[in-house]
Amino acid sequence: MGVGREVSISLDGVRDKNVMQLKKLNTALFPVRYNDKYYADALSSGDFTRLAYYSDICVGSIACRLEKKDGGGLRVYIMTLGVLAPYRGLGIGTKLLNHVIDLSSKQNISEIYLHVQTNNEDAINFYKKFGFEITDTIQNYYMNITPPDCYLLTKFITETKK
Repeated sequence: MGVGREVSISLDGVRDKNVMQLKKLNTALFPVRYNDKYYADALSSGDFTRLAYYSDICVGSIACRLEKKDGGGLRVYIMTLGVLAPYRGLGIGTKLLNHVIDLSSKQNISEIYLHVQTNNEDAINFYKKFGFEITDTIQNYYMNITPPDCYLLTKFITETKK
């Protein structure tokens, strides 16, 4: 990573042929193993699930699930967002999250939410920078990690009238 060298960060969709990239990243990034439903939801979310590449190296991902809201409409659940440690602080997570926020706004989806372990201050602060707020605390949400509690973070997207 030379000084002054422009490095490209690009996003790509997750498809059957590259879903193994997402599986490898999740194994490296998260303390839990994800089941087939997670990957089916990620694939079916279309453009809402993305892999991030740093100079053609897959270093991060965001995986979402689209959910129907009571009373109609959709909301986005961010199942996972992660960037490999050596590549953090380079704007990759920001690019991934902004992609989902922008896509939600364009598709008139007014709510994005996720769960974050209560001791994960870096993640909580990261999401707060994008307008997410802690809207609930759920006791014993996680089964095999400590602490087992999580916060529910939600971002409500207001439509901008032009």
